[in-house]
Amino acid sequence: MTTEKVYYQDPYKQSITTKLVMQAQDENGRFYVVLEKTIFYPTGGGQPHDTGNINGVHVYEVEEMDGEIRHYVEQPIEIQNKIAGEIAWDRRFDHMQQHSGQHILSAAFEEVYGYKTVSFHLGKELCTIDLEIPNLTEEEANHTEELANKIILENRPIETKWITEAELSHYSLRKELSVSENIRLVIIPNFDYNGCGGTHPNSTGQVSSIKILNWEKHKNYIRLHFVCGNRVLKQLHEKQSVIQSLTTILNSPQGQMKDAANRLLQQSKELEKTVVELKAELLQYEARSHIANVQIIHERKVVQVIFKNRPISELQQLARSITNVTNDILVLLISENEDKLQLVCSRSKEINGNMNQLLKGVLPVINGRGGGNDSFAQGGGERTISAEQLMRELMDKSMD
Repeated sequence: MTTEKVYYQDPYKQSITTKLVMQAQDENGRFYVVLEKTIFYPTGGGQPHDTGNINGVHVYEVEEMDGEIRHYVEQPIEIQNKIAGEIAWDRRFDHMQQHSGQHILSAAFEEVYGYKTVSFHLGKELCTIDLEIPNLTEEEANHTEELANKIILENRPIETKWITEAELSHYSLRKELSVSENIRLVIIPNFDYNGCGGTHPNSTGQVSSIKILNWEKHKNYIRLHFVCGNRVLKQLHEKQSVIQSLTTILNSPQGQMKDAANRLLQQSKELEKTVVELKAELLQYEARSHIANVQIIHERKVVQVIFKNRPISELQQLARSITNVTNDILVLLISENEDKLQLVCSRSKEINGNMNQLLKGVLPVINGRGGGNDSFAQGGGERTISAEQLMRELMDKSMD
């Protein structure tokens, strides 16, 4: 049985009394009911489904299958002679505003620049359209947005009409239809003629406003993000709240926030540069300290140090700082972290040995990975043994 679609007769109708046709479970075990007539719009045409309740039971999804509209409910409903349904009106009206706003915006892009819309998505927070163009300028976006809001302000009627395929020649449609029967047109006279199965307000004024937020390249199209109606106010409120917070943080009025932020970023970059330079100086000082306290093991100078929770990047810098200023020293550094061990092996020019082979010789002990060349290598692995045991393994291997 085909469900009577009351949402087409009156998209403003928020509640209904009807009869239950069927109650069942789908192949996934989800409960659903089919009604004789419904005000619940099913997912389709880029517009999400309605939610609400039927006999007090929450309706969380609505789908149309071969003319049968399934209302998915959280639990079976109590079967009665009359079934009462109520939609979540705020959600429905939001969808009406966004969907009609998309019609207006797409028509405006085509009216001004001939840019065609190839797809539309109505999201929970934002809406998008994909424009069949490679690039979009700020001037084009602003000009189009201005026209779209002008159409809204004129409060033009939004009409719906069912026609046959033979009657299509009387209308200048914005895009080709995907159906050849049960054709429903949504019309803004002298501006937009579009085949659509969604719900819409009865005038453009109820869309309230349109705001383009941003756009980016997406495949071969431009994906444009926008909001309409009450979502514009929500975006304005959120952005104003952020701006108010930033004016306090930056100690600057809104008009000077950009300059204040740029100054802060520049100061941050300068401080980061200073920190890097100071760290380098500290590592040089540390390197000289280790060289001064070098050990002589088997007639070879060796620096062997174990650290706690030290980044391997610092171990690498320290090892290079030591070997760069001496010609006859072997450097073995280990950092012991919570659950892993990291190590660096480095040698000066006049020391024999292959650091990559030395590293690879101990990595199996800690289930580790790493590599390098004959003069410098680094790696890490699991903490299967203590750092002291790993250092002994390295020293033993270095003597081979």
